[in-house]
Amino acid sequence: MKYLIISTLSLLLISTQASSQGCVAIRSIGGMCMMEHTGADTTESKWMFNANNRYFKSFRHFVGTQEQPQRIANGTEVINHSYALDLTLTRILNKRWSLAFNMPILYNERSSLYEHGGKERHTTKSFGMGDVRFTAYAWILDPASHHRFNAQAGLGIKLPTGDYKYQDKFYTATPGVTVYGPVDQSIQLGDGGTGFTTELNAYYNLSHRVNLYGNFYYLINPREQNGVSTARGGTPSPTAVAYGSDVMSVPDQYMYRLGANFQVNRFTLSGGIRKECVPAKDLVGGSNGFRRPGYVVSVEPGVTYAFKKMSLYAYVPVAVKRDRTQSVPDMIKTDITGTYAQGDAAFADYSVSIGMNIRF
Repeated sequence: MKYLIISTLSLLLISTQASSQGCVAIRSIGGMCMMEHTGADTTESKWMFNANNRYFKSFRHFVGTQEQPQRIANGTEVINHSYALDLTLTRILNKRWSLAFNMPILYNERSSLYEHGGKERHTTKSFGMGDVRFTAYAWILDPASHHRFNAQAGLGIKLPTGDYKYQDKFYTATPGVTVYGPVDQSIQLGDGGTGFTTELNAYYNLSHRVNLYGNFYYLINPREQNGVSTARGGTPSPTAVAYGSDVMSVPDQYMYRLGANFQVNRFTLSGGIRKECVPAKDLVGGSNGFRRPGYVVSVEPGVTYAFKKMSLYAYVPVAVKRDRTQSVPDMIKTDITGTYAQGDAAFADYSVSIGMNIRF
């Protein structure tokens, strides 16, 4: 029983959300609900509530894995400030099954020159609810008899409740002239698609103080494009139309985490590796339309403090590899022009996740 409590509590708290790492629009996926379980005493807690706050600033531009330091030196870098509050309510049905509802609240600011005529830096913003998720979870093995190792599978649906057409004011090259148009894909509140989520969360106890964890999440978005223009209130260029980047895509995304926990009294110290990715091509449906595919690999230290019915946690994933990969429009442009094309994206150095979990 002690092994199980340590393992599942640690996994519940460290499974924080993935969200956009800058221009690579990795949507918020909430707490990666690794449900706490206490063997035969499942009736003690029927509900769990998790609130997770995540913030980052992206400003370093990459083409592939090569940083573009001239962007900062020239003052032409794009700067995103992103904040996400993920609220997750979980109903424990019995010792193996649970249901969860996740709602993200998002606030983003994006400053740039190129979106505002290229002469002065201005800011666009977005604020509101993101795409909500409903997920069903089940332990693969009976938790009452499998204390050393277990895995939990999750299957859910993501609904397009976030405003994926959010607009703000853009300045033009003509002094005093502004237009309203959809903000950049990286700060849109939703992606405009109904998606299906798959999760797998597992632990293995090495001792009563040390255990290993693993989380995997994949979002399948069958819709190819959401119809939102990338011209920021203007008219798409002929080249954007020719390459298919004039309309925003609805991309898949995935995340995985691997690491270890060490418990000292009420504290749990953790360290691991984390990867968040928007692939260039989707598993289901087409992949054309504007997207910035890429991934971030981070080392992820964290700490959790557990009370009787509540736990507090903080995690700081620090990027060790950033890669803006070639998109489908990049591939089309390469075929048409005969010259290899690959766009850039801005990434963060690190993100900060702070949250709490309450059982009742």
